[in-house]
Order: sequence, then C-alpha cells, then structure tokens
Amino acid sequence: MVVDNRSQVRKVLLITLLLNLFVMVLKAGIGWLTGSLSLIADALHSVTDSANNILGLVASRFSSPEPDRDHPYGHQKFEAVGALGIAAFLGIACFEILQGAIENLLKPNHAPVKISSQELWLLLIVLGINIFVAFYERREGLRIGSAILIADAKHTMSDIWVTISVIGGLIGIWAWGLQWLDVVLAFPVALLVFFSGWSVLKENLPSLVDEMAIAPEAIHTIAMQVPGVINCHDIASRGVVGRQSFIEMHLIVSATDVETAHQVTEAVEAKLAERFSPVRVLIHLEPPSYTSEQITYEPKA
Repeated sequence: MVVDNRSQVRKVLLITLLLNLFVMVLKAGIGWLTGSLSLIADALHSVTDSANNILGLVASRFSSPEPDRDHPYGHQKFEAVGALGIAAFLGIACFEILQGAIENLLKPNHAPVKISSQELWLLLIVLGINIFVAFYERREGLRIGSAILIADAKHTMSDIWVTISVIGGLIGIWAWGLQWLDVVLAFPVALLVFFSGWSVLKENLPSLVDEMAIAPEAIHTIAMQVPGVINCHDIASRGVVGRQSFIEMHLIVSATDVETAHQVTEAVEAKLAERFSPVRVLIHLEPPSYTSEQITYEPKA
C-alpha cells in the first residue's frame, strides 16, 4: 500500500516558501542598494526558489499515489513533472545571469558596487536561512520519500554555494575595492545554477520515460526462490524503487491446478514486495510445459 504523504509535503513547502520569500526580498533589496550584479543574480536564483515551492505545491496537489479510473497507475508522475519544471526555472535563471554578466563586460563604465559592513551581516543571515532550508527540506524529503522536496532541496543547496561566492566577492569589494569580482563571480553562479538544473533533470527523467527500475536478473533471482516456480521470463519494470515501482513478468509454475498456481504467484508477489515495496506486480501465468530461457527483452543491437 502506497502512503499518501501530500499533506506533509505541502507543510514543508509552505514553510520553505515563506523563508525563501524573505531571503529573496533581502537579496533583491541589498542588490538594488549596492548595485551588485552578482547579488541581483543571486536574488533571481532565489526567485526561482519561491517559484519552485509554488510549483511543488501545485504538483503535490495532483500527485496522489492512489489509483483511480482516469489514472489506474496512480498520479506520482506529477511530482516528476514538477521536478522538471524546477529544472526549467533553473535554465531560465542561468540564461538571465549570463546575459547580465556579458552586458556588464561590454559596458565597463557601469556604476561601481558600494557595500557596507551592515549589509554584509544581513547577507550572512540570508546564508544561514538558506542552509537551514536546504537541510530541513532534504531531511523531510528523504523521510517521507518525496521527489519534489529532494529536488527542491538540491536547488536550495546550489543557492548556498551561490550565496557564499557572492558574499566572498562583496567582501573583496568592501575590503580591497576589487570591483571586477562582481562581474567575474556572476559566471560561476550561472554554472552552479545550470549544474543544479541538470541534476534535477537527470534524476526525474527516467521515471517519465519508463526507464528500467529494477534489473530483471534481480527479479528473476527472487522469483526462483519460491517453491513451485520453474522459470520466469519477459521481465519488465518501471517507476522508482522506494517510491513506487511496477513489475510485469511471465511465470512458469509446476502446479497443475489453478488454485495452487495462484498460491505460487501470490508467494512471488509477496517476495518482491518484501524487497522492493511499494511495488505492484503483474504476473502472466504459463503452464508447466512452456519453456523459455529469456529472462528479459532482447538487448539493443
């Protein structure tokens, strides 16, 4: 049975949304006051944090794990779609940051950045909030098995490194007047944003394209441990192990009556559920006379 954890996901997302909005306002305000391109870029990154929280709330609303008539396999792919939306937001942020940095390089006579010690202390508070949000969201995401929370925590973790680099550059400007640091640091900020988006995309795309979730050899080994099983073949799986996965297979059993054959298939399902829960198993039963050595589908040529 799949546990519906959407209420817990929404609670975490609401808390992080409020904190991210506070962080965004602080960064944008200080960036505007100081004229720092890297800090404005960081504030743009934080805008995506808040947008991601809102997107996560919407995705969570529609991602019920329970099947219904219209979605007999459940709704959990909505979470993966939400995670892809996060990757898209990160791509937009990366483009905006690079565009601003290149414009400043082409216009070297732009106004200098002016930063005070009080503004630096405020940015350290922002950094502390970012660190709390990232670890809190990741911990809760792992605890309740939420893809959207884990993906959003990864995004916030990239925000921490972005903020650290920006603060380092602003300290250089404040202490030694190194104005060029502001523009130069905008480029690694963009790279960090891109890497974060790529990680989220790479982790969630397999679920949407029904990539193999469990090696067929592992499923075969478990099924063969059940008394009465002669062999199994044409094994397929999809989904995400630990969140929700689906297994389909053809099973050859030694039973000659339907009732005994049914008991064998239930034992196989129980074994697979014990190892890969939550999982839904669909078994096509074959007669004892049927023979096949093909565990899974033929590999690509």
